[in-house]
Amino acid sequence: MSSNVHFSSQTDLWASPEWFVQQCRIEFGEFDLDPAANAENAKAERFFTKEDNGLSQNWNADRVWLNPPYGRVIKDWIAKALHEYDQGRAKKIMMLLPARTDTRWFWSFYERTDVEVRFIKGRLKFGGSKNSAPFPSMLVIIGA
Repeated sequence: MSSNVHFSSQTDLWASPEWFVQQCRIEFGEFDLDPAANAENAKAERFFTKEDNGLSQNWNADRVWLNPPYGRVIKDWIAKALHEYDQGRAKKIMMLLPARTDTRWFWSFYERTDVEVRFIKGRLKFGGSKNSAPFPSMLVIIGA
């Protein structure tokens, strides 16, 4: 996949930067589930692929890593994460998201007292791309 794809809507599946995930593992511990992954980019031993449809599964995990597709379905993934946490089926969820403070989905969690938002300085490089993402990112921690 060329790095030019990163600046288009040809795909919304980009692997989380490994160095960043490793920093999160050091702080939060190993992840029990990655509900939006594939065999090549999963950040937990247990993961759901597109075919498994993590949106339709009960997550049942202590620590979840979620780097959802950044297209139109991102709002569905955020709603699912909040639902799984509220239902007690996930104790802590770390979501790597674009920092889009002008969206409804951002405000769906921002003012909750059980959520922490950390804006990431600079721009991340996803999936081994040579270029940085064309947007800033944030780490959202549900269960903070």
